[in-house]
Amino acid sequence: MARPVALITGASSGIGADLAREAANDGYDVVLASRRVEPMQALARELDKLGASATIIKADLSKPGGSMEMVRDVQARGFEIDLLINNAGLGANGLFAESDMTRIGEMLHVNVVALTELTRLILPSMVARKRGRVMLLASTASFQPCPQMAVYSATKAYVLSFGEAIAYELRDSGVTVTTVCPGATATEFAKVAGTENINLHRGGSSRMSSAEVARIGYEGMKAGRRVVITGLKNGISALAARHFPHSMVLPIANSLMSKSQ
Repeated sequence: MARPVALITGASSGIGADLAREAANDGYDVVLASRRVEPMQALARELDKLGASATIIKADLSKPGGSMEMVRDVQARGFEIDLLINNAGLGANGLFAESDMTRIGEMLHVNVVALTELTRLILPSMVARKRGRVMLLASTASFQPCPQMAVYSATKAYVLSFGEAIAYELRDSGVTVTTVCPGATATEFAKVAGTENINLHRGGSSRMSSAEVARIGYEGMKAGRRVVITGLKNGISALAARHFPHSMVLPIANSLMSKSQ
């Protein structure tokens, strides 16, 4: 029998690459999508040893039309997607009034527009077959506003709200939607987003590995959970952020997102 197929965005490194490993170990062939081809080629060779066929698609989801172009490529290759992992995401640290407008646009497009478009493009065939899984990568930043990462936290709040809503809509369809909310994770994201030296990452001791985040998220998805917060400490902080007044939450979030002195 043909192996099911998983499509993973942002698959060149970090959580995306580790989720590809989880899917391959679970019996999926994988379609890897990212802007960087070389890291995906190395990952494809690794997954081949696990018995998984890996197809590489160069895709830039920060550009209008990027998600549609990627789906056309997937369809042209004859793939039927059984698992969609919307992992691609961008962040940026700093005061909003001083933020780069281009970066803001890219964040909104990758984190919100492309994620929404891809989900809308892939879901109908899953619903028609009455089977399939969707994973959305949000963040513990979904649970409260984050000064100095205002746009990023707002986009992740969208992902969490969107994911929970469509999971409910699809509750009797045979298709599950799981939103995974990692906290601080040891990946390239911090370097790209300019958050390497913020207080949240001081010392690195609070950061989970991307492999651990991927494993917890994948297991939660397999269990059909709607929301998965990775790690006990992250779960406690998310719960506190939802129930404590913003007069307390905002100064704490601001301090965590500030540069270490």
